Formats: sequence, structure tokens, C-alpha cells
Amino acid sequence: MIAILKSGFEFTYKAASAALFGILLLLAFVFTAFMGSSEFHGFFRYDYLLFYALTIQVILLYAKLESWAEAKVIALFHIMAMGMEIFLTHPAIASWQYPQPAVFKILTVPLFAGFMYSAVGSFFARSLRLYRVSFENLPTFGNMLSLALLSYINFMSKFFIPDYRALLFIWSVVIFWKTKIRFELSLHKFQIPMLPILVLLAFIIWVAENISTFYQIWLYPSQVEKWHMVGWGKLGSWYLLLLLSLVLVLKILGQRNVHGRWVLKQ
Repeated sequence: MIAILKSGFEFTYKAASAALFGILLLLAFVFTAFMGSSEFHGFFRYDYLLFYALTIQVILLYAKLESWAEAKVIALFHIMAMGMEIFLTHPAIASWQYPQPAVFKILTVPLFAGFMYSAVGSFFARSLRLYRVSFENLPTFGNMLSLALLSYINFMSKFFIPDYRALLFIWSVVIFWKTKIRFELSLHKFQIPMLPILVLLAFIIWVAENISTFYQIWLYPSQVEKWHMVGWGKLGSWYLLLLLSLVLVLKILGQRNVHGRWVLKQ
């Protein structure tokens, strides 16, 4: 019983540590809500969130809680996410909007927005190291990267051609069906299927999305007049976005052998 409690505590502690960036961002969303659209010393809420996110990033690197390799992955994901944000918040598309002003922004997107996606990349990168993760029967990087890039393109192309995400879901199930995640707790090794973990993580991000929209970090068109929970359909979008983040992290931070076993680079 003590061993189970110890493993449970260790798992929870490491999960919270891996998600530190995201947790700190969510707390900032809550505690800055009072600022609304008001100006404070020449800057706005979104600007202060940018300063805050940059400070967190510097502290994580300085305290060696995050490696430079992990930071590079997060920066790459940040850039790709900003490109998607700029497209999807364009007035002609208007999938969602940032309702408050900002000094530091690119077109319709405040610069801090990319850090919300970076938090996902940070979680994956830190989890791999903290849990000493390895993968069995991982698909080839060419296969995974093709799926991830087509998922990324679909977020934008669906406004011009039919939405093919159903095919992407099927593809992901087929290639990851046999993939197992191995991780360690108190020197004990565990192995679980990968697909349920991705679905669980998508749900957690969906919960964070509801918190974020409630505090008006961004809003979907139907939430402008009155807030309501984000629809369950967004789970699928987060699932596909997780695949993009995961593939980038796995490609840069680890290596896969010909038998499908992936391990962190030493």
C-alpha cells in the first residue's frame, strides 16, 4: 500500500512539474482577469502576459529545469502555432478572436499567444525526461511527420477544401495502435498504450481551453455575447495538434531504431 501511494505521489509530482509552464500560464490568466482591456503604464493585459511568459522561460533555463534542446523544440512549435493563429484569426476566417488590445502583436494575434502552444511542447519535452520515457513500436518519423503536417495544413485548408480530419484520425489509430509508452517510477517500469494517453491529454487541454475562454484570453464567435463551454468537437482539434507537438519533440530530442524503439538522446 505504501509503495502504491509513493508511486502515486511521484507520478503526480512529476506530472505537475512537466506541466509547470502551462499551470503558471493558467494562473496568470485567472489573476490578470481584472485588467480587462485597460491600459497599465502603457501596456495591456496581453503584453504583461508576454512579459510573464518570457520570464518563466528564462527562469526555467537558468534553473536548468529546461534544457536548451527542449527550448529549441518549444520555440519551433511557437513559430508554427503563431502562423496558424494569424491565419485563423484573420477577419475573413475569424475562427476565434483576441478581444483585448495589445502593444506587442502581429496583425490580429498578441505575441503571448504562441506561448500557450509552447506550454504543450514544454510538457512533452519535460515529461520524456522526468519519467525516463521510451516508446515501443513507434511508427517511422516519415509516417508520423506526414500525419502531423497534414493535420497542421487541415486546420487552415478546411476553409477551402473538404475537411479530411476523419481520415487523419483513422490514420493515427492505425499507425499508433501497437505503440506503447514505457516510463519509470521509483525504479519500477510501466508500459501503457499510447492512444488513450493522447486522448486524455486532449481532454486536459480542452479543460484548460474552457478556463482560458472563461477569462477571455480568447473567444470563439458564439462566446462573444455570452460565455459557454467549448464544444466537445474541439477535442479532435487538440488531439491532432498534440500529434504535431509530439512528433517535433520526438524527432529532435530522441532517436528511433529500425525496430521502432525510441529513446532520449544522451
